[in-house]
Amino acid sequence: MNTVNSAREILHQTALKAPSSSGVYLWRNKGGTVIYVGKAKNLKNRLSSYFSGTKDIKTRLLISHAESIEYITTANEYEAFLLENNLIKKYSPRYNINLKDGKSYPVLKVTKEKFPRLFKTRQVQEDGSLYFGPFPDVTALDTFIDSIYKLYPIRQCRRFKEREFPCMYYHIGRCKAPCCGKIDVQSYSSFFGEIEELLEGKGKETEEKLEREMKQAAKELNFEKAARLRDGLKALLVMQNQNIVEDFSSEDRDYIAHYREGELVSFTVLKFRGGKVQGRDNYRVESLNEDDELLPEFMNAYYTEPSELPPAIYVPTQQGLDFISRWIKETFDADTKIILVSDNMENAGRHKAALNMTIQNAHEDIVRRLRERGDMPALQELKVQLELDRLPVRIEGFDIAHIGGKFPVASLISFYNGNPDKKNYRYFKLKTTDGIIDDFASMREAVTRRYSRLSNEGKELPDLILIDGGIGQVNAVEGVLRALDLDIPIAGLAKRDEEIYRPGNSTPICLPKRSDALRLLQRVRDETHRFATSRNQTLRTKENTDNIFEKLPGVGIQKARALLKKFTTIENLAAAAESEIAETIHIKATAAADILMEARKLSAARKEIQSEQMKSLNYAGTTKQIAAQKQYAADLADMALEAAESNVPYNAENGDKN
Repeated sequence: MNTVNSAREILHQTALKAPSSSGVYLWRNKGGTVIYVGKAKNLKNRLSSYFSGTKDIKTRLLISHAESIEYITTANEYEAFLLENNLIKKYSPRYNINLKDGKSYPVLKVTKEKFPRLFKTRQVQEDGSLYFGPFPDVTALDTFIDSIYKLYPIRQCRRFKEREFPCMYYHIGRCKAPCCGKIDVQSYSSFFGEIEELLEGKGKETEEKLEREMKQAAKELNFEKAARLRDGLKALLVMQNQNIVEDFSSEDRDYIAHYREGELVSFTVLKFRGGKVQGRDNYRVESLNEDDELLPEFMNAYYTEPSELPPAIYVPTQQGLDFISRWIKETFDADTKIILVSDNMENAGRHKAALNMTIQNAHEDIVRRLRERGDMPALQELKVQLELDRLPVRIEGFDIAHIGGKFPVASLISFYNGNPDKKNYRYFKLKTTDGIIDDFASMREAVTRRYSRLSNEGKELPDLILIDGGIGQVNAVEGVLRALDLDIPIAGLAKRDEEIYRPGNSTPICLPKRSDALRLLQRVRDETHRFATSRNQTLRTKENTDNIFEKLPGVGIQKARALLKKFTTIENLAAAAESEIAETIHIKATAAADILMEARKLSAARKEIQSEQMKSLNYAGTTKQIAAQKQYAADLADMALEAAESNVPYNAENGDKN
């Protein structure tokens, strides 16, 4: 430990003795290998910054591997930029950008056959086929393809082979069976004409066709079909926003953007040539540079030949790019312009769409990288910051969702090695708080049901429980675990300032915004909230889509549909005449009178419920505040009593024993 502190102190003293001029600095490890090269306008300030304040894990990682620092002064910052580039190319330092192509986003392929087929692929071949994409949102692409297969009766078989009898898809209306001669080439090709127009953003008529079919299905109460068409239309709109295969300008240009998580950085370059997307390059790097230094370093490594440079390069920020245009001119004698994409530029919509696609590609690649490696740096930092006994490999998160106390649901999600483990997601329909707004009681119920079961069944417990909330919710869960005689670490993440709370201590832990540990907790919290909200919405939708007319006396499914079609709402039915009801569903006047009386009761009951819900919504915030205050007061009282019994002074301000 003394050796580590001694090495760090030597590095710190080297930084403090550096000159205040511009220059380049090199970090070397114990073997003398250069592991990082950086430039600075002021060497002393830049190097000293590595040893001041709380640093994220990537910076701590660099310092832990470093044995010495060297620096070279320059006359100005531009000379430092040129020298930095030369040294990076010479040494290929571990923590600087080293380009690795990571192409893996899917495209949509329309085969060049007599009867074509359409499918998703990640390989582009020169076989005469049509390709559209790439598409970063794989889920939207899958939904779109599924919708196309449902809307257009095109073949889905891999190999076209003439046959005597058609397959199942023909019999269910999903294929016109070109293999059996059931459709001619011209008619079949017309389907792909429409599909290609959709992919090229020209399919207004097909959009309208989808919308008409969706509305017709809803009118016929075929809600499953309507939902399917709705999802297809939504996927189509997403796809059209992403698809930039046709463009307004023949100008050759590149779009460059990056996304980072800690030391992991992914760059994406979208290349336009002749007004069309000709390629997308994705590069994975590990870098310890500041954000404003990443793009210049990447462009210096990416563009190595004059022929690779387009007339224009579009970027999301010009921060740190002061020298790039000058460097390109002096190095390659090219007049390439570096252009910031903004709202007030000409054709801003198209440029923003292209850049957004570039950013999303980079983001998706970061997600994939985290999934591939596991988020170990975040887990290690979390163990240190929360002072845990072991690495939090399994994290379980809880959240509560309700509307005015109605349909209360607790969600439980699980992360393993820093990534979602969806097979272990659970939800709880809460029993003790239905109609009551009490998040503390809801959390207690969910935690009790979860861990009493795991304890009774002898199953594995999590390494950390994350609560969406502050000290009150954390103490409530801690009380449950004590009652169950379980020792599981707990943390609460408060949304307002992203502060972390631990049981029995009202002073939060505040981590840097770029902390890997904080980012992981935010991912768990956000996924927990999404899962709880989606389940609550499902329950509300199920109740709201039940046909209330079926609750009327003597009314079955068919009569309920007829009443729904005629009157739309129970309130309209309650205001109708007996004769109108009798005529609509062909019943006697006495039966119509019974229906009318019950409809008025149901209408009055609904109005009363709606009124109560509005009151609950209006007072939800106040009720939660009162509940939180009561719980916090109770927690303070419990801790004060515990302190008194042990004759230890108690500080009510921070919840600590002194």
